[in-house]
Amino acid sequence: MSRVILKDIVKDYGEARVIRGINLEVRDGEFLVFVGPSGCGKSTMLRMIAGLEEVTSGELWIDDRLSNDVHPSARGAAMVFQNYALYPHMTVADNMGFSLKIAGRKKSEVDAAVGQAATLLRLESMLGKYPRELSGGQRQRVAIGRAIVRKPKVFLFDEPLSNLDASLRVQMRVELSRLHAELGTTMIYVTHDQVEAMTMGDRIAVFDGGRISQVGTPMEIYFSPDNEFVASFMGSPRINLLNVSVDHAGVLVLGQYRLAGSGPLPDSAAVARRLGVRAEHVGFGQTSGIPGVVELCEHLGGEVISYVRIDGGSELLAVRRAASHGVPARGERVLLDIDLNHALFFDERGCRIA
Repeated sequence: MSRVILKDIVKDYGEARVIRGINLEVRDGEFLVFVGPSGCGKSTMLRMIAGLEEVTSGELWIDDRLSNDVHPSARGAAMVFQNYALYPHMTVADNMGFSLKIAGRKKSEVDAAVGQAATLLRLESMLGKYPRELSGGQRQRVAIGRAIVRKPKVFLFDEPLSNLDASLRVQMRVELSRLHAELGTTMIYVTHDQVEAMTMGDRIAVFDGGRISQVGTPMEIYFSPDNEFVASFMGSPRINLLNVSVDHAGVLVLGQYRLAGSGPLPDSAAVARRLGVRAEHVGFGQTSGIPGVVELCEHLGGEVISYVRIDGGSELLAVRRAASHGVPARGERVLLDIDLNHALFFDERGCRIA
């Protein structure tokens, strides 16, 4: 079983604690994504799994083997980095087969392994080329091929698409997802890009300040976040987070406006201090709603994201709407309709309560 189990993992650099007691099981054959902002500890955690960083305390298990003190080469993990780290004087074939060659494998074995990986990655026609002759996406596929030939128990990806342009990133997301489906090998993927996390992961672990804030499927993370941090980090545009109160009748109040259809609230939501609502759950009303002014429109082809400043307040709400439906222009006065059936409620600590 190619599981990775983390038990109370801590990492200190001197007096600075960067990983603060992480517990997690990466299931056999799973594609798990570590996502979070810069400095949250996700890459440090990946490097500890690879053996490139020492574990300060806790237990790291790979394939049911305690691996804290196991040499990186013996852990059965292969890592793909952000920078391709290819040898410029070697051909694609030599780069991919180098680890097997230095391990003393026969030339026939090396050639067979390289050939299989090249077919999987559609690199057959490039085996005789040098890295300088390849595009960024092709170089990254060679780096992945170099990992594949080792037949690892676990693949570790450290932001492998960060150096690619937008179109290549989309293409490589598809390629990596296809690769996982064909190989069925456990994969752990680090990124700060929530779109990559949502589109690629079987599950997502959201890191925040050296801790895992939530683990779940992409849809669980998006629709049922445990707290404000997860709700705001996952999703584009960012979720609308609004300061609210509850009046004596149990109706939700935003600034000077009572939100239609909100009361009486469930008991658990009666202490709500923040309301979270996705842009797709805010619409433009015809005759009623919260008044405001459109400050900005982002035209994205098939849809438009409008940003609306509510009258008498500092709140700026994002509204997602299909372009074909007609969208108010910048500076236009509008009425906003918030669908509270999809709203999230948070307490004063930022924890979700309903």
